[in-house]
Amino acid sequence: MGWRQWDRELFGQVAGRHWAGAEPVLPRLSRAADYGRLWGAIAAGMAVAGGRDGRRAALRGLGSLAVASLAVNTVAKGTVGRARPLIDVVPVIRRLHRQPVTSSFPSGHSASAAAFAAGVAIQSGPLGAAVAPIAASVAFSRVYTGAHYPSDVLAGCALGVGAALVVRAMVPPPRRRPEPGPPAEAPALPDGRGLHVVANAASGPPALLSTPAARIRACLPAAEVVESTEDDDLTEQLEQAARAAADEGGALGVCGGDGTVREAAGIALRHGLPLAVFPGGSRNHFALDLGLDTVDATADAVTAGRASRVDVARAAAAEGNEVFLNTFSIGAYPDLVRVRERWSRRVGSWPASVLAAVHVLRHCSPVEVELNGRRRRLWLLFAGNCRYSSWGPAPVRRRDLADGLLDVRYVDGGPFARTRMLGAALTGVLTSSPVYVSASVPKLRLRVPGEGVHLARDGEVARAPEGLLLEKVPEGLVVYRGA
Repeated sequence: MGWRQWDRELFGQVAGRHWAGAEPVLPRLSRAADYGRLWGAIAAGMAVAGGRDGRRAALRGLGSLAVASLAVNTVAKGTVGRARPLIDVVPVIRRLHRQPVTSSFPSGHSASAAAFAAGVAIQSGPLGAAVAPIAASVAFSRVYTGAHYPSDVLAGCALGVGAALVVRAMVPPPRRRPEPGPPAEAPALPDGRGLHVVANAASGPPALLSTPAARIRACLPAAEVVESTEDDDLTEQLEQAARAAADEGGALGVCGGDGTVREAAGIALRHGLPLAVFPGGSRNHFALDLGLDTVDATADAVTAGRASRVDVARAAAAEGNEVFLNTFSIGAYPDLVRVRERWSRRVGSWPASVLAAVHVLRHCSPVEVELNGRRRRLWLLFAGNCRYSSWGPAPVRRRDLADGLLDVRYVDGGPFARTRMLGAALTGVLTSSPVYVSASVPKLRLRVPGEGVHLARDGEVARAPEGLLLEKVPEGLVVYRGA
């Protein structure tokens, strides 16, 4: 029996069978999925009620749906012209008010349903499990109402899952946090007694400036919390807090973004103090790597005395030593950060990031540097504190917070470098391309002979000194960590 005959027979069996409770539900559900309205409503609900994971799952689901719809409507239906099923055998009560007239193969509704459900599941297993029955019902409703043959639905579902996988490859979902490093002894501070916290009120979204400090006081009433404004000397406040914590045998706490945490880490390292990181910035990369996504999570770690030793990277120069916890870069990225910060207060963080990327790609130029004594012309130099996994040339996330290595990558600034790098990425030979170089090393000597070159440490931009030694302080910092 050929597949077409099988298709028609299975369609007839579905049409001829009475499905208890389905008649008042499935036709309405099928109509609700027109133009993606059902999935848009579900995505809005997840974004509002599901927190950060819900918002990410909603975006990934809608992105997968968009890719699937584009593939179905611009390629698939035009390639395979197939007549719709004859609906004479379908009970009138089941039929759609308006029968579709486009090609039957594949089912666009099924593709959208499968794409949305798969995209959500890739981001969040529990949310994906909740959405999957709805998606399966929508797909089945296309046969039940007489709009499609079973093979149309199966092909649509396969295309939808493929679209979700494409989006996953383009934008990998966050994985579990890095290995936290070996356990360390740190004082358990009930109610925060002995903890001295500096909260940078200039970090984070404007609407949330006062929230973290107030929450720290509520969770740890015995802690000393000082709020730092733009008019205060943040470094001096952190030094005073560190001295007080050292006298009491306690710990230094910091609330702010990655740049603020970087400043506090250098001071904690110098005083030999454990560091408690309270997320209070826009991105909080280091806090999230420690499993500290809320103030309450950090408060719990401080109360329990749960800590680890992590690596610190140091940029040593004649002018002094500066540490970084996440990333160091020279070239296009510092320019992007400067442009993004200039525009973010006017248009918001994510639109500013997109606009800044476009601006930098159009206007940036390579910089002259020396790497371990060899002169090079680079478009970008990146050094990560510990090794990062990546998608293409872009570092994505760390695997470990204490591996003793710097993750060094650079992009050559020679003729047609950006075009060559893109071509290498698209053909899958990026890691063997001479344009893009990556290595894991314990130290890197860097010299910047030119003037006006900027560097970025943990997202904060400064003028680059002429000579730098990037090196690791393995397991040098004790930090409180999440459960």
